[in-house]
Amino acid sequence: MKLALIGYGKMGKEIEKIAVSRGHKIELIIDIDNPHDLTVENLRKCEAAIEFTIPDSAVDNYFKCFAAGIPVVSGTTGWLDRREEVYQKCREMNGTFFYASNFSIGVNLFFELNRTLARLMASRPEYKPEMTEVHHVHKLDAPSGTAISLAEDLIEILPGIEGWTDSDKAGEKQILVKSEREGEVPGTHTLKYESEVDFIEITHSAKNRKGLAFGAVLAAEYSLEKKGILSMKEILKI
Repeated sequence: MKLALIGYGKMGKEIEKIAVSRGHKIELIIDIDNPHDLTVENLRKCEAAIEFTIPDSAVDNYFKCFAAGIPVVSGTTGWLDRREEVYQKCREMNGTFFYASNFSIGVNLFFELNRTLARLMASRPEYKPEMTEVHHVHKLDAPSGTAISLAEDLIEILPGIEGWTDSDKAGEKQILVKSEREGEVPGTHTLKYESEVDFIEITHSAKNRKGLAFGAVLAAEYSLEKKGILSMKEILKI
């Protein structure tokens, strides 16, 4: 498979290693030094694109991939206020868009664990949920996209929970999401249910970026010959 890498920071370089090890060719690399090379013409030389950039440029990058007729796999977070616009454009242009707030297989299994625990706790209002996410100091958005995904699942399942907040104190109908930035931490997410007598806690901690990179390459492989909005649930058969 001929790949375009849109974004060539630490994640992009890790994705390159995984992709090459699986027999793929990196046809196009877009970095901060050559944004003018991200054209529909250049993208048409590729079979798929993997995009890890910044929220301000992500949506325009997706649209160029749709116009080029190639699947785009994205792990950029912080743009979700335009999610419906992106989904609509993808459908209009018969495109392929694979988005995940986190491509790690372990994190996506953790998403399922989060949903299962939430269903068990739905009848236990004495337990109040809250979340903490810890990432490296270079991360631009807070809370993380993974934390928001976890919170959105809780809002859907838990009775009486209507939203999340990252302020100091959560209201009765909110989940508190705390964000911490430390050193080079690749990502730790902890969900805690606390009552007056005890607490229940589940945690996922990434050791490095390899899991994210591997999942992104799997997503690109899966996206070939497919159309529409795709997610990790299809790959994991959840």
